[in-house]
Amino acid sequence: MIHFEDEMPNAADLDGGCTAGSPDPVTAAHDASATDIRRTAMDLLARREHSQQELTDKLIRRFGCSPHIAPELARLRDEGLQSDVRFAEAYVHSRSQRLYGPSRIRMELRERRVSEEAIENALDASGIDWSQLLNDLVRRKFGRQPPADITERARRQRFIAYRGFNQFRLQDDMGAD
Repeated sequence: MIHFEDEMPNAADLDGGCTAGSPDPVTAAHDASATDIRRTAMDLLARREHSQQELTDKLIRRFGCSPHIAPELARLRDEGLQSDVRFAEAYVHSRSQRLYGPSRIRMELRERRVSEEAIENALDASGIDWSQLLNDLVRRKFGRQPPADITERARRQRFIAYRGFNQFRLQDDMGAD
């Protein structure tokens, strides 16, 4: 795979070329110790929760194909310092505060390779009233006026689908109390 100068490869791109003894194309000169990897991972986790895959990608970008990455991440997970379940819960809360719906949040968590079980549990445990969240979003974006015509209605429907409310349908009096 060809990488441009300002584009960093992700773990999936590097994984195919990474073997225990092969030099890393990004940071071949840097030989990382397990302590360096653990310290960097803990620094990242101190800032915010990360999914296992996000942490792997960041560590590979920083340290290359080090054989110490997987064991250190497993150790952090076993010690409870990294948790995809905790990450999913924090992510659902954060994105719902920005008025994103369950479909969009689910898709974004899948992109971060969080398990389906963790995703569904986080969405269920959130206790969020998605209908109320949709109403807040519609009022904030469109005000209290119902759509003037079918074109406006379709535009609004596309917007709420984009925001992750695919399973919800606009009511005829959308925007009104």
